[in-house]
Amino acid sequence: MSEDSKFHHGEVKDSVPPIVQMKNIEKHFGNIIALAGVSFDIRPGECHCLLGDNGAGKSTFIKTMSGVHQPTHGEILFEGKPMSFATPRDSMEAGIATVFQDLAMIPLMSVARNFFMGREPTKGRGLTKRFDVEQANEITMTEMRKMGINLRGPDQAVGTLSGGERQTVAIARAVYFGAKVLILDEPTSALGVRQTSNVLATIDKVRSQGVGVVFISHNVRHALAVGDRFTVLNRGKTLGTAKRGEISPEELQDLMAGGQELAQLEGSLEGTV
Repeated sequence: MSEDSKFHHGEVKDSVPPIVQMKNIEKHFGNIIALAGVSFDIRPGECHCLLGDNGAGKSTFIKTMSGVHQPTHGEILFEGKPMSFATPRDSMEAGIATVFQDLAMIPLMSVARNFFMGREPTKGRGLTKRFDVEQANEITMTEMRKMGINLRGPDQAVGTLSGGERQTVAIARAVYFGAKVLILDEPTSALGVRQTSNVLATIDKVRSQGVGVVFISHNVRHALAVGDRFTVLNRGKTLGTAKRGEISPEELQDLMAGGQELAQLEGSLEGTV
């Protein structure tokens, strides 16, 4: 059974309007042009993979899409209207969630504490107002079970989880708090085969709930296992978008590396590459 036959790829109709649409985005930092023409969109219930090597502009892309950076040129539409988030908090409230590689978790704290960090449910009023441990624990266990992870208990320290399980906590947390678009920054980059498979299965579950998943990676195999559409970012520019089945792994790899450069290198090294 091939790796991608496990997943139910979202049949997203072209007629479904995108949640976020980026049109010809440029982002300059002084004389440095980090993004030099990026067009990208994400629809509900699909996984759109953005593939790029290190230095392609992926970090700037994430920060621009999630409202941390304002674009220098071009426009971003959110649910059809010009996007105007003053702070990253605004974009989170609107439903754009980002899970970064470092996951922003505290290893010594429990899964439940990490799940609700900054958004703790409380009970009581005034001086008796306190963290509602029972509610937090119950929700955490339920949400993690939905994602296919059975914790020993909600008080289990995040530091005792595998890398794949930590990713799943971060993803489950974002979905629970109402993410419409989930931006995943290299979610499989430091994981073994089994953990990678678990994270890809989590992405599949999230997509089936109608969330738009932006999967940012430099690993073509992982992207092809779960992606519905693929866009390559090279030196700050997007090189068009292909649907699943329209492009081969070799073609994607070639676009990421800058095919002509690779061919020239092969020529100069006389086929040793």
